[in-house]
Amino acid sequence: MYLTGGATAVLLNWRPTTIDVDLKLDPEPPGAFDAIARLKDELDVNVELAAPDQFIPAIPGWHVRSLFIAKHGQVEFFHYDFLGQALSKIERGHTQDRLDVRAMLERSLVQPDALRAAFEQIEPFLKRFPAIDPDSFRAKLHEALDE
Repeated sequence: MYLTGGATAVLLNWRPTTIDVDLKLDPEPPGAFDAIARLKDELDVNVELAAPDQFIPAIPGWHVRSLFIAKHGQVEFFHYDFLGQALSKIERGHTQDRLDVRAMLERSLVQPDALRAAFEQIEPFLKRFPAIDPDSFRAKLHEALDE
């Protein structure tokens, strides 16, 4: 199970709260949706099946770069690859996204050169995401790294 977005921000202490928990199941553990439904009600939190690779192309090697959190039973929990999280936040560009990317850079969870290289890896595949303008995405990346 890969946590992303606000869940990562809260667990790594650069935000005190999040309005939802975004996660990716890969592969889907047996009973996952039953457990998610119970936790959603117990914790009174929104849970969404969402990950960076639904919004931008997956960066090759994202599995091995995902940071291990814990193992409970047979389920392993990871933070989804920070390069993917940062690039998807840069592309979306909301105020909280920009703050999250800055926090990732300040905590050395991502490096500027690695973000540029990851963008170069996925740029040829952006055509599969017609809502994304590659030139605008590149400009947002440069802006995020110049802050």
